[in-house]
Amino acid sequence: MDKIILTGDRPTGKLHVGHYIGSLKRRVELQNSGEFKKIFIMVADAQALTDNMENPEKVRQNIIEVVLDYLACGIDPKKSNIFIQSMVPELTELAFYYMNLVTVSRLQRNPTVKAEIGLRNFENSIPVGFFTYPISQASDITAFKATTVPVGEDQLPMIEQTREIVRKFNSVYGETLVEPEALIPKEDAAKRLPGTDGKAKMSKSLGNCIYLSDDADTVASAIKTMYTDPLHIKVSDPGHLEGNTVFTYLDAFSRPEHFAEYLPDYNSLYELKEHYTRGGLGDMKVKKFLASIMEETLAPIRARRAEFEKDIPAIYEMLKESCEVARNEAANTLSEVKNAMRINYFDDVELIKSQAERFHNK
Repeated sequence: MDKIILTGDRPTGKLHVGHYIGSLKRRVELQNSGEFKKIFIMVADAQALTDNMENPEKVRQNIIEVVLDYLACGIDPKKSNIFIQSMVPELTELAFYYMNLVTVSRLQRNPTVKAEIGLRNFENSIPVGFFTYPISQASDITAFKATTVPVGEDQLPMIEQTREIVRKFNSVYGETLVEPEALIPKEDAAKRLPGTDGKAKMSKSLGNCIYLSDDADTVASAIKTMYTDPLHIKVSDPGHLEGNTVFTYLDAFSRPEHFAEYLPDYNSLYELKEHYTRGGLGDMKVKKFLASIMEETLAPIRARRAEFEKDIPAIYEMLKESCEVARNEAANTLSEVKNAMRINYFDDVELIKSQAERFHNK
């Protein structure tokens, strides 16, 4: 079986370094590995509207921001198909059929849905579209016959629900859909990068993000105020690594060669941590080291983005062509689904013939 990837992001804002470590960097590696026959990257605007229905302009404007970040990070439209979810209406029809295979109680038990509902304080005013997101995601994944879905651990319940829908459909209507596998980050540092204030999640509203498109001064300023260890008051005080955002970022971004380049006093991150925990190493020295690493990482991304920004119409044209490719793929799957469900009335020659004979012999 051909290996196919489906992944994507909600266009609710520019992408930040958490997206880069958590998914974008890995996507580029997978794209260039030659291991996958097809890669589909979806800008999930329809899903973003489930909790931004009164602010569609926010979603509309952020589509191009997200795509620019994709391209700047190395996503190649010649190798990966970048498409907009709402431009593939077949996804909605598939989701409609899948709704009959899932109970309300099962959706209510989905840990990811429960967590997101609590995060948004929906309580008893949950939009139906948001509540049925696992079904919509199953449609997105199965429409492209994805075998592999790169996700964080918090999204595993969503993939499991897709697998349940696939198994249920295939048991009722015959082997039609492909059951996907989740691909989670290998390294702990890539699983969840905290905000600069130490909060568990980066959020535009909290002002704790470092965006991929931020200039060098903005990034340096964010790192300068980054949360470290509140008990590490004097340089001589022993420092703690747990919950220390600076060291969490170093775990994610630093490489052995960075020490020779920016901090030759140390040979490795292990040595730096050891010195910090025994005392005698100030936060600002560590933050300056991190700032140098982040600038090395983000400068080329920023430069590529600036080049792509020079021809926005070309990007929209690329998206239009990619959406057509995605729609053709989804249409093929939808046709197979309708055939399996026996709702392909006008394509079923035998049905028409048998009905004609039935009424002729009446």
